[in-house]
Amino acid sequence: MTPIPDETIPARRRSGSAWPLLLMLLAVLLAAAGWYGWQRWLRYQAAEAAEADAAVLVDALDQRVDALRRDQRAQAQRLQQADATNRVLRDELLGLGERSAIIEDSFARFADPDRHGAQALRLDEAELLLSLGQQRLLIAGDLDAARRAYALAGGVLAGVDDPAYLSLRQTLQQERAALEALEAEPRAIALARLDAFAQSVTAPQRQARNTTSTEQPWWRRAFAGIVDAQPSDSVVAVQPADVAAARAGFQLEVSLARAAAERRDVDGYRAALQRAGDWLARLEPDRPARDNGLAQLERIAAMPLSLSLPTLGSTLGQLRQLRATREEPR
Repeated sequence: MTPIPDETIPARRRSGSAWPLLLMLLAVLLAAAGWYGWQRWLRYQAAEAAEADAAVLVDALDQRVDALRRDQRAQAQRLQQADATNRVLRDELLGLGERSAIIEDSFARFADPDRHGAQALRLDEAELLLSLGQQRLLIAGDLDAARRAYALAGGVLAGVDDPAYLSLRQTLQQERAALEALEAEPRAIALARLDAFAQSVTAPQRQARNTTSTEQPWWRRAFAGIVDAQPSDSVVAVQPADVAAARAGFQLEVSLARAAAERRDVDGYRAALQRAGDWLARLEPDRPARDNGLAQLERIAAMPLSLSLPTLGSTLGQLRQLRATREEPR
């Protein structure tokens, strides 16, 4: 066995003593790496926490913005409502101002020393009476009431001492004369003629023929229910049921004509009378009597239903024109 020289023993010892240094260096590096990783992990956690806080802050800001927008819309609606209310109040205020101006103007007119209060009241009364008379005549056809109203208006105007209204009295006299010249209201005359004609339609010849049927020959009485001779150009009701139906139709059309005359419907009035003539042709077997009745119906249908009085309303129009001219603002 070869002995190991003494010089090699320190070298081995020196090489064996380097490992602790390497281990210490490795431990330092691992510690540094761990500390660096720990710091990175702490920064990462801090960044995540900051990001979460930022997200929460952004959500809070979004909610705040939404709340502000809602408040803004609510404020805009309130402003619109306030604007509409202000417009309504402004219109009402303007209306109150106009009414106040009208009232002040009315008081100023009545306080005018040149204006006679009694005369103004008389003119108002005369205008009212003339309006009532004209309406009663045109709407209700009441000629007597119109005459009384015009007579009262004439008495009222007689108490007006203003010379400017002298011509008005003359116009009223002319209109009253035209009313007095009327015998009756045209619609009343037409209705009276129609009622009289409707009452006269009784088919007397048919009744006479029925009553004298027992005096006819036996062969005519035997075949009377089978053969009936009548004009070929018209259809005359023979059976009692047909006669009753024709009379009912005639009376119905006469009633419709009366209703049309009451509302001054000239077309409806004449159409109803034309249909009544058709029913009359079925009721009357005698041709001359039938033609006479149809001619009477035509004359009744041609009668006017409204007044044709040119001077009607002239006094009222002149009175209003005079008052408007004299009461213009000075």
